[in-house]
Amino acid sequence: MAITGSCLCGAVTYQIQGQLRDARSCHCSTCRKAFSAPASAYALVDPKEFTWASGKDLLSTYESNKDAGLQFCRICGSTLCGTYKGQIHGVTLGCTEGDLNIKFGMHIFVSDKAAWETLPDDNVPRYEEGPPTNT
Repeated sequence: MAITGSCLCGAVTYQIQGQLRDARSCHCSTCRKAFSAPASAYALVDPKEFTWASGKDLLSTYESNKDAGLQFCRICGSTLCGTYKGQIHGVTLGCTEGDLNIKFGMHIFVSDKAAWETLPDDNVPRYEEGPPTNT
């Protein structure tokens, strides 16, 4: 069964014919600003399994560095996915539809978390910087 997602206004939708993997919560200052939240909720996807179902022409891309960026709806501003070297890298879990039966596997960049944020007692591995290189 396909995983689907959409932006807040519903103009941009996507499908994933596969599984999400390596769900994570990133606590860096860039993610706080990009998601207007204490941290991001993000999972990786195989770019060959991802397709835009509608509204691709309504996407804007912000490249936060040379190889990586975020794509968001120009109408409502929802951040839908991340890109790496021009390909879809992962999706924001807040824009997915239904129960994905996925859990966070890591908290990353916890050394950069906001002073006002309290990390949950969830027994999920925490990394001061980025994820281990094998994820």
